[in-house]
Amino acid sequence: MKRLTIEEKLNILKDLVAFKTVNDNEILVADYLSKLLDKYGISSKIIEVSPRRVNLTAEIGSGHPIVALSGHMDVVSEGDESLWDTDPFVLTEKEGKLYGRGASDMKSGLAALIIAMIEIKMNNLLKKGTIRLMATTGEEVGEAGSQKYYDEGYSNDIDALIIAEPSEDNIIYAHKGSMNFKIISTGKASHSSMPELGYNAIDQLMTYLTNANNIFRNDDRENSELGKLVMNTTIFNGGNQVNSIPEQAIAELNVRTIPEFDNLEVESILKKLADVQNKERHQIDVDITMSLNSVFTKSDSLLVRLAQELGKEYFKEKPGIKTSPGVTDAANLLKNKGEDFNFIFYGPGLTKMAHQVNEYVEKDVYIKFIDLYQNLILRYIKNF
Repeated sequence: MKRLTIEEKLNILKDLVAFKTVNDNEILVADYLSKLLDKYGISSKIIEVSPRRVNLTAEIGSGHPIVALSGHMDVVSEGDESLWDTDPFVLTEKEGKLYGRGASDMKSGLAALIIAMIEIKMNNLLKKGTIRLMATTGEEVGEAGSQKYYDEGYSNDIDALIIAEPSEDNIIYAHKGSMNFKIISTGKASHSSMPELGYNAIDQLMTYLTNANNIFRNDDRENSELGKLVMNTTIFNGGNQVNSIPEQAIAELNVRTIPEFDNLEVESILKKLADVQNKERHQIDVDITMSLNSVFTKSDSLLVRLAQELGKEYFKEKPGIKTSPGVTDAANLLKNKGEDFNFIFYGPGLTKMAHQVNEYVEKDVYIKFIDLYQNLILRYIKNF
């Protein structure tokens, strides 16, 4: 069987980590991967989402089942480089670990998917069905790339989705949704000794947030596997001088939703709360800055079962089967898909390493996942 050498597999990951795609510049990765795929006879397409922020898609095979492989090309900021033991943008091997920003989240997963696809093509292993790569831009903030795929119909006909997020010890089949809101309170400035001449924007925003907390935190609805909805105020700014009544205050909220308490209901509640206060003297405006739906599929799907079998085969222990409080591109890619859809996120790297200083992936785990993905894809197609 034809394979890329271990050195070639490591060099691909090294090259990917070297691209500084910190919430931008995914075009660098897309261009590199497009040339790599072309080298092995796989044509690809770059889809612009915004300047220098692009998706990359490619296919091999034809017909159903269509197995979608997805990974994001962006990474979070490296933060204070002085806290790193190595250069975050130079893949560095130490004691069997590969260090670098994105080594775990999730350039190793993306590389493993693409190399698996290349080796399947090299060996003519795909006898039926289609493998569709859907590499995304902007997953870390806003998920604009996966939204673009959804808008243009790339996910309409897929039968299964594998996202290579770092989760080598657990197979994830469902996750909460995520919403961000900016709540803007407008008052009127005055001297603090004469508050009756103004109107306190902080006071009216605090009333709004207290009412919202009472509603969301006292709701008893719960998903048996995802738990309850979670709402938090994470940013609060107001006023500009201690002896002035504030004319504006702004809060930002994050809400983690569940199927039983979904995004549309959350939006409706927050807007109605503003409407109630605005009937008085208040002026509260609600701006939705992100809305990603929860994903809920079955824990015993064919894809989950096969992934667990292969996890044990390659790593000697069965990976767990869990849900996640975090959100992935599946929130967009699986819009309008039902609970019976075959979905997992499962990839090299530990979830706890995501966004960390000295982020790493085990070298052996990265290499093994390439073979694991090949077998997972082919076994799913065979049993479809």
